[in-house]
Amino acid sequence: MPQDWIFGLIGGALIGCAAAMYLLINGRIMGASGIVGGLIDGTGRGHARERLMFIVGLVGVPGIAAYATGAAQSHLTDNLAILAVAGLLVGIGTRLANGCTSGHGVCGISRFSLRGIVATVFYLMAGGLTVVLARHILGVI
Repeated sequence: MPQDWIFGLIGGALIGCAAAMYLLINGRIMGASGIVGGLIDGTGRGHARERLMFIVGLVGVPGIAAYATGAAQSHLTDNLAILAVAGLLVGIGTRLANGCTSGHGVCGISRFSLRGIVATVFYLMAGGLTVVLARHILGVI
């Protein structure tokens, strides 16, 4: 089995366990966009410290792991404009879908949430179509 697959399997298991623990311990869904959004719009003031610690861990732990083991190369694109547009589109899609991949894909599907399942199907289709369009038709990535 290729090493990338093993890392993906381990990472997926860790995300699933973290989502289950977050739900069981806190009684809330571990959706990253909802956690960040609650800090930005002020609705999460009551749990601001917990939300900040989550974000620090979400960004910091992979950064430390990349520094310790050597960062993986993605070979996606060096075009910063494409990356900026992609990030904005992900943010807009997250707001339109009322959640992100961790909220709908990990937590929604595991709870048999119809909204989570439908959202996951649509964002996977949109992502696939975007790659086909950007890479094979437009040639920008």
